[in-house]
Amino acid sequence: MSVASILAVREVDSPYAWFRLSMSLLISMIGGVGLWSVVVTLPAIEADFGIARGDASLPYTVTMVGFAIGGILMGRLADRFGILMPLRFGAVAMALGYGLSSQAATLWQFALLQGALIGMLGSSASFGPVISDITHWFQRRRGLAVAIGASGSYLAGTVWPPVIEHLVNLYGWRDTHLIIAVVCLFTLLPLSAALRTRSPELPAAFGTKSAAPVQENEEISLRGPVVQGLLLLAGLACCVAMAMPQVHIVAYCGDLGYGTARGAEMLSLMLFTGIVSRLTFGWIADKIGALRTLMLSSFLQGLSLLLFLPFDGLVSLYVVSALFGLAQGGIVPTYALVVRRVFPAAEAGTRVGLVLSATLLGMALGGWMSGAIYDLTLSYDAAFLNGVAWNVLNLSIAFFLWFQLDGRRPARAAGAA
Repeated sequence: MSVASILAVREVDSPYAWFRLSMSLLISMIGGVGLWSVVVTLPAIEADFGIARGDASLPYTVTMVGFAIGGILMGRLADRFGILMPLRFGAVAMALGYGLSSQAATLWQFALLQGALIGMLGSSASFGPVISDITHWFQRRRGLAVAIGASGSYLAGTVWPPVIEHLVNLYGWRDTHLIIAVVCLFTLLPLSAALRTRSPELPAAFGTKSAAPVQENEEISLRGPVVQGLLLLAGLACCVAMAMPQVHIVAYCGDLGYGTARGAEMLSLMLFTGIVSRLTFGWIADKIGALRTLMLSSFLQGLSLLLFLPFDGLVSLYVVSALFGLAQGGIVPTYALVVRRVFPAAEAGTRVGLVLSATLLGMALGGWMSGAIYDLTLSYDAAFLNGVAWNVLNLSIAFFLWFQLDGRRPARAAGAA
């Protein structure tokens, strides 16, 4: 079969859907630089502006808050006009953001440009809207497809940190931002054309019980708004925990005397194993369901986060970073699967955007909170324990949702019998 014939059939689960997924992954990887560049440049920004660690974490926090707000806005645009409009708008905004932030004279100028242009209007278009778009194109392997698409941000975290670290060492963080601006503009605009086809409507006869929305007249104790609210809280909690190693591993290695380059390598390793984790947990979600997968991944994330406390040697930190990536990659994609199960497909962009924005707010809060705790204690031990506490909250919500939506079904079936 020729490439033209593959691309001509544009249906759910078709070869074109897989081609579209590959293009989405590439776009998400490039656009995901907005999530990670400020992490790698944190020590350079701290030195350039002469500020404390907590203050140096502020641009990351503002970027993630902007990213969270932008995920909702871009999700609504995608629901109404298709994915192409937010992608093209985001490419231009990212180029402007990186170009202008390279000239920032103060920390507040830098933080506002990061939050407004790179976070809210730029990079957000390549995350939530792309994931929600993927859910429309897959039915049989939706869990795996969403996991692949969600891996774009981790692939960005694998590729970009060592590249940015190298460029910062050669040219400084300001010229590095100019280089990123050029790359984003001249790659994201042409790649977005591959997604210009609007998402198809799912045939009613093709649906399965697991994909059908949970209606309010079903014999369940939770309504849609309650599920949405719990997912928002779960997303916030899991990513407060997740932010501790991901945001501060570079600075943590610098404090331990290993150097920021080693920290960038650990971050890259953490996110590379996160890709493996997301693909594995996506396959698992297709087998055992999204909520069971969420509980499993959340439990493993909390366990691996605890391992950072007793093990701070160079080799052991590489191992623990890899384990953390393998543990936590399955959490975020499962939220999109739960949304598609509970809510109508026409609302996917907005509702997935809401939940993913909550995860980004969690990353923002966790990144700032960890830096503030470090400034108070001059140690990251308390920050790791803070992450564990938030992880327990996430696991509790996941268990509650599973019990209400799935765990009580056998009892209800037995009662009906």
